[in-house]
Amino acid sequence: MENQNLNILDEVNKGATMGMDAITYVSEKVEDANFKNVLDTEYNKYKDISRRVNNLYSQYSDKEPHETNAMNKAMTWYGIQMKTMTDDTTSKLSELLMQGTNMGIIEGRRLINQNENSDIDSDVKNILNDFVVMQEDSVETLKKYL
Repeated sequence: MENQNLNILDEVNKGATMGMDAITYVSEKVEDANFKNVLDTEYNKYKDISRRVNNLYSQYSDKEPHETNAMNKAMTWYGIQMKTMTDDTTSKLSELLMQGTNMGIIEGRRLINQNENSDIDSDVKNILNDFVVMQEDSVETLKKYL
């Protein structure tokens, strides 16, 4: 079962680091002070999830948790640049973040459903659930800026 615990922690950490990357890239384009504050708050939530994963990861492995690789970071940055070239309004930036967040929710819900009857550790299950709920809350927050 340790492999599944590691797999879940790796997936959650990849999602959290991708969220932090996307917020960092989008924040450079934000002019609305309220939206900027929202993004800072969301960034810190992702950072907290990643910190929790890192704290728990050493119980299962002597390696570091997986993060987004350089290619994914570059593709995320490039995608944001291209999609905001002609429209970098708060609404458009919120839409882009919502699209990425929805992908994270789908992956998280899939992991929850696939491991519903397995005996993954409760700490891992809690981080996964917290990550999905945090992202669902994030979508609700971002909707206000569409």
